Amino acid sequence: PPSLWGQSNMGAEEPNPTGSQRPARRRSLFNSIKFFVLCHSLLQLAQLLVSGYMKSSISTIERRYGLSSQKSGMLAAFNEVGNTVLIIFVSFFGSRVHRPRFIGGGALLACLASLLMALPHFLSGPYEYTDHISHGKASIDNRSAVCQSESNLNIKPTNQSCSQQDNPAQHVAYPLLLLGQLLLGIGVVPIQPFGISYIDDHASKRNSPLYLGLLLAATAIGPAFGFITGSIMQRFYVDFDKVSKDHIHLTPKDLRWVGAWWLGFLVASCLIFITALPYFFFPRSMPKESFECKQKQQVLARGQGVGEDADDVESSPDCTKQRPDPIQELSLLQFLKSFPHVALRMMRTPIYLLVILAQVNQAALLAGLATFMAKFIEKQFNRTASLSTMMIGGVCIPLAVVGTVLGGVVMRRLNLSLNGASKLCAGAIFVCLFSSLPLLLIGCSTQTVDGVFPPGSGSLSCSASCHCPEEAFNPVCGSNRVEFRSPCHAGCNNIQFGPHNQPINFTDCKCVGGLGFASPGTCGSGCSHLLLPFMVLLAITSFVTSFTQTPSFMMILRTVPAEDKSFAVGVQYMMFRVLAFLPGPVLYGSVIDTTCILWGKKCGQQTSCLYYNLDQFRSRFLGLMAVFVGGALLSFLLTVRVLHRGAKENASTPGSKGGYELVNE
Repeated sequence: PPSLWGQSNMGAEEPNPTGSQRPARRRSLFNSIKFFVLCHSLLQLAQLLVSGYMKSSISTIERRYGLSSQKSGMLAAFNEVGNTVLIIFVSFFGSRVHRPRFIGGGALLACLASLLMALPHFLSGPYEYTDHISHGKASIDNRSAVCQSESNLNIKPTNQSCSQQDNPAQHVAYPLLLLGQLLLGIGVVPIQPFGISYIDDHASKRNSPLYLGLLLAATAIGPAFGFITGSIMQRFYVDFDKVSKDHIHLTPKDLRWVGAWWLGFLVASCLIFITALPYFFFPRSMPKESFECKQKQQVLARGQGVGEDADDVESSPDCTKQRPDPIQELSLLQFLKSFPHVALRMMRTPIYLLVILAQVNQAALLAGLATFMAKFIEKQFNRTASLSTMMIGGVCIPLAVVGTVLGGVVMRRLNLSLNGASKLCAGAIFVCLFSSLPLLLIGCSTQTVDGVFPPGSGSLSCSASCHCPEEAFNPVCGSNRVEFRSPCHAGCNNIQFGPHNQPINFTDCKCVGGLGFASPGTCGSGCSHLLLPFMVLLAITSFVTSFTQTPSFMMILRTVPAEDKSFAVGVQYMMFRVLAFLPGPVLYGSVIDTTCILWGKKCGQQTSCLYYNLDQFRSRFLGLMAVFVGGALLSFLLTVRVLHRGAKENASTPGSKGGYELVNE
């Protein structure tokens, strides 16, 4: 039997309607829709890898360039700006343009954007952090390493360091990243819509669902690969290309560690460039698949060109030419004028509006999960950025993909009506609410940090004579389990060095009770053992929430007129961007910033947050996610109510069919 990918007709003889035999023409690889599906799946994978990689690197970029969480949230969401502005034009252009070339051009722009986002690393100088200790010869100011007497202070090196850091490259890093995100959003606009429509136009009805399924699978896996790539890249030091290995004194467990965030953008840009090239060789239209053509020829030969197969039968038995798509008569100006009218008409449909509101709440939930959940795990459970990112890319996203697929399987198996689909969505979100609420209880309070937390605790008077710089940040854990911002703040006078000239202990610390010594690194929150139950509940939440994706999407398609379906999907994605993906990360970042209890400082300017109140971080961040889950549940419950009332009204009307039914196609 033929495989799923069909059988090749190259070199074979095929019958024509007159009964004679003629050799089949050898078709180019670029005239094969199968090859287009393969290329488009790879391009979707590479393009979405960039988006996932950016979100996985947010906390690292934040630490490298001293950004607040609000600024990093804006950076994560900025690619939606260009996407939102241009997405409505996709509905207008449709098949009027050479879609493969537009896809290739957009991919090349995305490739340029990815390169642009890596550029700040090459324009900036080496990463500078306080308390860089080198045994024997100290090439960097290490006044805050240990307690210094006033006679030994030397302010000059710090001033020199600030003058070196205050260069134009440091100031243009954030604008360059924003510009890269903007161009990325513009570049990806034609990729998915044009790709799906091109496949649907040229694939046979038998294979079209398989092709679209493969494409959606690549779309879902792309962000997961982005997070996994981010996890790998963050294990390399940010400046491994600028400094020798002997000069790297940090480890990934150090709170000052910055991974090679820029490296993944270079890798992704190469992948996008390679996958973009084939699109410039695909034709504007290609012949339908051979299975479709043979079926049409058989129908015509039997004289059955009318009936249920009428829409699929060509007026000519020659299937080597694709039937041209109907071109809309509207001009661009007429299209732009009609778009708001059609959008408002659809928004007045109760079911459509409620389902959109539910999906917007879920999209906002996803925006927070994808952008800041890795940072939450890193801070709450005292894990490295690499491991935290791997938890999201290796656990949550794959389970969300499985949930999306199973949601579609359940719909088809049970042949759910519109009312049944709404109940399935409401039930899934109800379970999600119960699995997400316990997350608020899993965690620990912030560790005791001298002079920082609890507020008013500790005393900095004992280290006042050490003249510690205000910007010093090199956490040490005292033998009394109290954390200090630096060995200087702990009043330590001596350093014990181990292999490779790494400090392994700070002794004679007058601010540390008990044995009076301190170890490099943070004391931690003491919650590492709770990571497993937290991830189990988070994985269940991701899995159950994604169950609603297919049913809710089908509800939208079945509640709008057939002529408005493309508009409905366009409005749907626009609402996602305007109400969720654009403001969502900024909102989450702003909420996270309110929980900061100590901001970093460098050369008199505020940088990223050094310490968070972990109780507030957990309650506000996860509480905001629970609010969005509740909003989605309320919207789906109202959908069930409206459908139930509509079904009763229709049932009481003679000749009524009793409401909408979902039709499996």
